[in-house]
Amino acid sequence: MRVRRVEQAADDGYRSELAPGVRATADAERLADELAFAAARLEELENDPPGVFADIAAQPDAEEALWLAFLTAYLSPTEGEDPFAGIRAAHVPWSSGELPALDVEVGPRSSFDPAAGERTVLAYRAWAERAGGQATAFAGEPAWTPERRFERLFERLALPGLGRAGRYELLVMLGCLGTVAVRPSSLQLTDDATTVAAKRVFGIGDKMLLERRARDLAQAAHLPIEALDLGLFNWAATGTGSARLGARAAVPEALRESAATALGI
Repeated sequence: MRVRRVEQAADDGYRSELAPGVRATADAERLADELAFAAARLEELENDPPGVFADIAAQPDAEEALWLAFLTAYLSPTEGEDPFAGIRAAHVPWSSGELPALDVEVGPRSSFDPAAGERTVLAYRAWAERAGGQATAFAGEPAWTPERRFERLFERLALPGLGRAGRYELLVMLGCLGTVAVRPSSLQLTDDATTVAAKRVFGIGDKMLLERRARDLAQAAHLPIEALDLGLFNWAATGTGSARLGARAAVPEALRESAATALGI
């Protein structure tokens, strides 16, 4: 049996209807910080994307842009001096048909498993080819709203070795960069680290109630629902386990104040 220990401050009487599982002011303050950072990172992706994200946004060939986005979400930026070095080292053009060089350093939110790395990439290629190309696969049905497209693509991208974090990050990234018309309306919680963190913060395990409480917190804090994905992950992470994903922008105080006010701190 494996026992997993998590950092938790001592109960000091703090209580919030929006985060009933949080019992310490220090934990609530840290949650506000991480939610604000995650929201600032989304704004940066939309307005001034860093590193490989800028390459994706500037790529005129949709197939190459989507391929680089997939690799970025799959491998994840690292926390080193050059967060995108591993992704750039792994990258090969989509048009080459070659497999990427997966023997690289990956980030804390990577879905990569050395035992199944090539299998995941091959499954992604097969998924795209069945649709007639990545652009067609991501476009889906013309009548879909951005929210519906997000939901359907999240389901369809449930490929071997591509976990919830990779799928969610890929679609959020593509939406922020304007590459695909997608927008989440929920966290699509399953069984990953973000889901575990959500259970701790919201004090319940039922998926439907978790999603409802996540939406309530996002609305009260005036933050996009997708900010809770990275925010919850980093709140629960310790030390080098947190993910900055190459973000470089400072967090506006207004975002932090909005989250803190919602949490009553």
